[in-house]
Amino acid sequence: MTQKNQRVLLVDDYPDALEIWSLYLEMLGYTVMTADDGRKAVEMAVTSRPHLIVMDLELPGLTGFEAARQIRAHPDTHAIPLIAATGYSHAHQIEEAQRAGFDLIVIKPCDPETLANHIGRLLDTESFEHGRQPDATFKEASSERS
Repeated sequence: MTQKNQRVLLVDDYPDALEIWSLYLEMLGYTVMTADDGRKAVEMAVTSRPHLIVMDLELPGLTGFEAARQIRAHPDTHAIPLIAATGYSHAHQIEEAQRAGFDLIVIKPCDPETLANHIGRLLDTESFEHGRQPDATFKEASSERS
């Protein structure tokens, strides 16, 4: 599958992050959709079925944790790769993100190129199935800023 056919849903309540990430991913050929809260993210995941979702954990209304749980529970969206984006790298938050169903976590601020590399890696993994990625994916992404 080429990037031109790949849809990425970005979810963040910080408009600058959405704008920067969107512009960069669109420049790379991805089709980008955005949402600014967890409820919209779940609705868009079900109706648009993106190939991958990048979601902030601290969202108004429905948190990224709960949105991920709902996406994982839905039969049409359960296998979509999920990347958590957070400004916090506390161990308990990383563990909760894993339990909620995220496949990878990135610590903000995350430059667009790094995010695109993580997206490309998840989408290029032909055998990707939620839950089959090694735990090292979490540790690797969360320790980049150490």
